[in-house]
Amino acid sequence: MGVLLLLPENAIISLLRNLELLELQLRSTMRGSLFKLGLFLSVLSLFSIPSQSAVSSIDLGSEWLKVAVVNLKPGQSPISIAINEMSKRKSSALVAFQSGTRLLGEEAAGIVARYPSKVYSNLREMVGKPFKHVKNFVDSMYLPFDIVEDYRGAVGIKTDDGTIYSVEELLAMILSYGMNLAEIHSKVPVKDAVISVPPYFGQAERRGLLQAAQLAGINALSLINEHSGAALQYGIDKDFSNGSRHVIFYDMGAGSTYAVLVYFSAYNAKEYGKTVSVNQFQVKDVRWDPDLGGQNMESRLVEYFADEFNKQVRNGVDVRNSPKAMAKLKKQVKRTKEILSANTMAPISVESFYDDRDFRSSITREKFEKLCNDLWDRALAPMKEVLRHSNLTVDEIYAVELIGGATRVPKLQAKLQEFLGRNEPDKHLDADEAIVLGSALHAANLSDGIKLNRKLGMVDGSSYGFLVELDGLDLLKDDTTRQLLVPRMKKLPIKMFRSFIHNKDFEVSLAYENEDLLPPGVTSPIFAQYSVSGVTDASEKYSSRNLSSPIKTNLHFSLSRSGIISLDQAAAVIEISEWVEVPKKNLTVENETNTSPNISVDAGAKNSSEENTDNVHLNANYAIAPNSTEEPSTSDLGTEKKLKKRTFRVKLKVVEKTVGTGMPLSKEVLAEAKGKLESLVKRDAERRRTAELKNSLEAYIYATKEKLETSEEFQKVASSDERKAFIEKLDEAQDWLYTDGEDATATEFQERLDLLKAIGDPIFFRYKELSARPAAMKLAQRYLDEQQQIVSDWENDKPWLPKDKVDEVVNDVQKFKSWLDEKEAEQNQASGFITPVLTSEEVYGKVSSLEDKVVSIKKISKPKPKIKKPIEKETDSSGDENKTNSAPEDKSSEDDKPAGDSDGPANSASTEGEVNPEPESYDEL
Repeated sequence: MGVLLLLPENAIISLLRNLELLELQLRSTMRGSLFKLGLFLSVLSLFSIPSQSAVSSIDLGSEWLKVAVVNLKPGQSPISIAINEMSKRKSSALVAFQSGTRLLGEEAAGIVARYPSKVYSNLREMVGKPFKHVKNFVDSMYLPFDIVEDYRGAVGIKTDDGTIYSVEELLAMILSYGMNLAEIHSKVPVKDAVISVPPYFGQAERRGLLQAAQLAGINALSLINEHSGAALQYGIDKDFSNGSRHVIFYDMGAGSTYAVLVYFSAYNAKEYGKTVSVNQFQVKDVRWDPDLGGQNMESRLVEYFADEFNKQVRNGVDVRNSPKAMAKLKKQVKRTKEILSANTMAPISVESFYDDRDFRSSITREKFEKLCNDLWDRALAPMKEVLRHSNLTVDEIYAVELIGGATRVPKLQAKLQEFLGRNEPDKHLDADEAIVLGSALHAANLSDGIKLNRKLGMVDGSSYGFLVELDGLDLLKDDTTRQLLVPRMKKLPIKMFRSFIHNKDFEVSLAYENEDLLPPGVTSPIFAQYSVSGVTDASEKYSSRNLSSPIKTNLHFSLSRSGIISLDQAAAVIEISEWVEVPKKNLTVENETNTSPNISVDAGAKNSSEENTDNVHLNANYAIAPNSTEEPSTSDLGTEKKLKKRTFRVKLKVVEKTVGTGMPLSKEVLAEAKGKLESLVKRDAERRRTAELKNSLEAYIYATKEKLETSEEFQKVASSDERKAFIEKLDEAQDWLYTDGEDATATEFQERLDLLKAIGDPIFFRYKELSARPAAMKLAQRYLDEQQQIVSDWENDKPWLPKDKVDEVVNDVQKFKSWLDEKEAEQNQASGFITPVLTSEEVYGKVSSLEDKVVSIKKISKPKPKIKKPIEKETDSSGDENKTNSAPEDKSSEDDKPAGDSDGPANSASTEGEVNPEPESYDEL
């Protein structure tokens, strides 16, 4: 199946013209229908491209954004990293607003040193967090954001124009930027994506990120824990059928650290009737430190160099009070830390650091490691906890894979090696891209349109355990009203239900199981609340009935693949027992003497307490004897009372009433946010269009002026006065461009460009024809010579061609040749400053028209030779025989011969000279 690309008309004309030119050049060596067929197929292939579908994965980190695309295009890797506009494989996870313009990714990174208060970073660590927690984080990182507290107690970021954006809105901008990279990379629309999250993300963070994806117009197939993405990438190309293994993935990124224990194994499954081995992995445990990462090391360097600069300047100066200076220092410190990973000493240089003072210094690796001395032991804590809780020793761990950019620090690697007792930790995965590539595998598995051949089963678990607790009027608190709903590391996804006995409306709370293990910034274990109503009404409605058991409420919960737990629905279950009148029937058998002696009938009917059941118990050997002449009869014996049990299920109303930072954005807020984002997208598109048109105008001015002033060829097609007037117009446009045009709109740039092209296009057309026309005439002349030879050869090679058609071609060739000579003479006499008398387009048109006629004649096939039928000779009136067509002698007796047809012709004769009539014909049966 293909899709048709609609190209502009001028592009199609240009393409066809070039193909005609190519055909003329090759005609002398490649003649015939095969060349024409190949040329047609080449053109067709340019317009027909197979339709493709693609899915994406997004690794959203504290500082960086990485995007992978799964796109099953022939001849390329099915999974690849999408590069950004700077040809980088990872992009800065930044949003900036400068002079009313929104900047994303690398554009935002370009202004962070000059306008630090307008560039927003570390947004992932702010989503779903209380305002106080984020405020402390922002201050510790010297981030000069203007943050406010929103109606949920969460964070809003206020821009210079007074607009307040929620963290979800800013994250939506970054996610949308990532999906745009995916579409540019794959060259097809991409809407489906899997987004990776750190394992310590709680319910508020996960729900906030999904709402950000919704605002970005992304169909989030799922969230995936970062460690599961890395485990997928690790196991996809390995075989575990010969032995299972435990692997620890240790990740230290910019803002967090975690260690996860994963068990890889294989199981047998049936596939197309064959037993195959299928690889799988299960996440056994994960432990983390959400406040430890590469940024902590950079902060130590920032503080060290800030103190050093303050000592140099003295006079009570504290560079920490200057947001711009601290932004410059932080930017240079990142480079210094990277240099120290490969060298024992690294310099630092900051131009115009503070008050026009430059700052230069250096630091040794030994000094850096000493500054971070307390961090190294802290970094081992997640690894130690995983081993302790799993009851495994270091020797039972097959491999320890390092991921995350901060794991490149030599001191950290040395500490890990020392703890593990190994010469070197395992580095089979790309520290930066393992998560996003593995997440792309998960996206392909969840997608309907893309399937990969390799399979790897994934059993991930919930990072937190969850409790359910009920509260309501007259509700007695006991073990049934507070239960463990999901134990920690319970597999994802799963559905559950719990039953409670209560006859009044109540409330449901969901909480984290362990108050000592809460997401960062969370102070209360309760994260979601629901009101369940309708129980009271149902109780009042059915209380007057004979209840066989207390009213019971069933609550249905689900733990999604994204790790989000929710109360989906609730129903009240009412069981009633009632005595009802039912027909009383009895089965009798008459004429028992006709029944076989070994047949017995138990005709006693019993009342049943089962719902809607009337049972007649018969002997298992009951049968009607073969000689029986009477049928059993059923007689109506009146009615009787039976105890009947009926069950009613009443759907209850469930309303979420979560408050605080855990509450999701309302539908109204989401709609308003979506409108703001769509407006920004339109403004961005207009800004890009304005920039493109401005660049086009600027490029046109400079290129045209250079050609008019320096090219001798332009002097042949434009008079000095015309060139001078045109240059004046170009200078005028150039002056406007750098004055009033600085703030011009896209429409104004387009108008200026159109005005200049209206003057320049005729000149450029004449300039193009200087070379295009001679080339066209040369090829046309060669074509005419070839056609004269072809027509001449037709007389010997194809004598069957109609003479009038051949003569028509001869006349057309001669007319074309005369027209070409006449126009060429006129053009030679004409001035180069006017519109050409003869154009290359006209020449190609004449050639194409003549070629069509020649091809149509060449297609006339040679007529098939006529087959002469034998001439039948009949006996003339004098009785002569046609001996050449005489039939074989009939040896049968005359009695056996069929009767002759008196009207049939005598077309055969016997040897005795008798004329035998033609035998009758019979239809074949």
